[in-house]
Amino acid sequence: MKNFIVRGATVLSLSTAVLAVTPSCTKDLDRTPTYDLSTDAVYKDAAGYKAVLAKIYGGFALTGSKGPAGDNTTSDIKGIDEGTSDYLRQYWSAQELTTDEAVIQWGDPGIQDWHNMNWTSSNVLVRGLYSRLMYEVTICNSFISEATDAKLTSRGLSGAEATNIAAYRAEARFLRALSYYHAMDLYGNVPFADETFQIGGTALPPRISRADLFAYLEKELKDMDSGLVDARKNEYGRADKAAAWALLAKMYLNAEVYLGAGKGRYADAATYAKKVIDAGYSLVPKYDNLFLADNDKNNQEVIFPIVFDGKNTQSYGGTTFLTHMAVSGTADKNWDPGYYGIGSGWGGSRATANLFQQFPDTASDSRGRFHTAGQTMAITSLTDFKYGYVPVKFRNVTSAGAAGSDNTFVDADFPMFRLGDMYLTYAEAVVRGGGDQALALTYVNLVRTRAYRGSTAGNITAANLTLPFLLNERSRELHWEATRRTDLIRYNLFTSSAYVWPWKGGVQAGKGVADYLSLFPIPSSELSINANLTQNTGY
Repeated sequence: MKNFIVRGATVLSLSTAVLAVTPSCTKDLDRTPTYDLSTDAVYKDAAGYKAVLAKIYGGFALTGSKGPAGDNTTSDIKGIDEGTSDYLRQYWSAQELTTDEAVIQWGDPGIQDWHNMNWTSSNVLVRGLYSRLMYEVTICNSFISEATDAKLTSRGLSGAEATNIAAYRAEARFLRALSYYHAMDLYGNVPFADETFQIGGTALPPRISRADLFAYLEKELKDMDSGLVDARKNEYGRADKAAAWALLAKMYLNAEVYLGAGKGRYADAATYAKKVIDAGYSLVPKYDNLFLADNDKNNQEVIFPIVFDGKNTQSYGGTTFLTHMAVSGTADKNWDPGYYGIGSGWGGSRATANLFQQFPDTASDSRGRFHTAGQTMAITSLTDFKYGYVPVKFRNVTSAGAAGSDNTFVDADFPMFRLGDMYLTYAEAVVRGGGDQALALTYVNLVRTRAYRGSTAGNITAANLTLPFLLNERSRELHWEATRRTDLIRYNLFTSSAYVWPWKGGVQAGKGVADYLSLFPIPSSELSINANLTQNTGY
């Protein structure tokens, strides 16, 4: 069993009970937490605070206090299938199924809208993702409000306990910033509340502009630096200084998207990516091992993971979703679920030809692994699993080939931030105008040397270090890791007719779509309740 903060039913049951938020898909930031115990009884010592912090971390991996699906009385989010409502599953779908990297077979409500790019403000998945983000912000706010210095003093908490809780408070601020960053990236101008917002009555959270939220997050992430544990010194699965630096690097790399043309922050992106790089991380020698059941062991590359355990974090989202959906769900001689460490597949996602063709040398580039037997490269139907090659990425087996702890629920952790991304972030920031060109080339070639199994045969020269190359390299290195939509938007290719992929815009050959689709709509259910909000242009 993994030793990490979200472990064991006792911790999860307690933390969920004390932070059971009214589960509505509306008024997400205006929810009154209900308590089975008084707050003073729960927050009586550092152990009590840590138990609640476990719930906050669990919000990225789990769907409710019971799980894994089907119990509407204990699910965090209502109005959407509980298994589908998982944070990572929803975020991954929005970031990957909308792009050239993934399509999906299923006919669940709203799911084909992702790749066809015809979602609306009433799409259940658009609403479910929004609700999950806002739910996470809400439980972070609740915790932070109970962890102020004044609250600690009033409860007689001091010394080592107070010091530990101060670190927990900084971690909760980071997790809130991560959810707000995702909301800013996906939805733009969203409702805003911090721990000082008075829940209850008629007050509803005000709308915050994308630019103002960017400024808030920038300040928050810099301010919390002094409270977070030093890089690589925290308990596995918990945030530290490097996680905050990595989030700042990603924000700065995309600043022109969030703030407007001409307002790039590329020098800052390079600075913060290098802070992470210089913190002592190193690339996992074998690329495949990043995505296996024991990827928590001796992993010096991952900066911040979403942690999963086949016995103790069971949901139909996360890496369970990512593993099962990439394996045929029918009895097919071409597929061996045992190779993936699972009992059977779900027959869901495949890649478009665009992703497969990013790898001109699949024999040498270890990242270009695809299941092709019984599959066609061309996708003539979105809803038939045999159309499309399937990346071999997440598997529920260890690096020694042993099966995971459960053949349904997967042990592999998800690398939300990792060193390979920071190397490529630094390089792109340099090409866009900030940093050391020679160092950028070195970082890219470290990534490619690992990809080519230690050989320098795939290394590039300075002349090759261009923006188009880096966009393609990000796809090769980070495909199916929930970065692609954001990357394509930064390159002005997400909606453009200059770059298309199969079924972009609902047409088999692909077509350009309206620019307003670079933001998802604020759910219509939110607009009907909170008059402070304004719908995004085009919806």
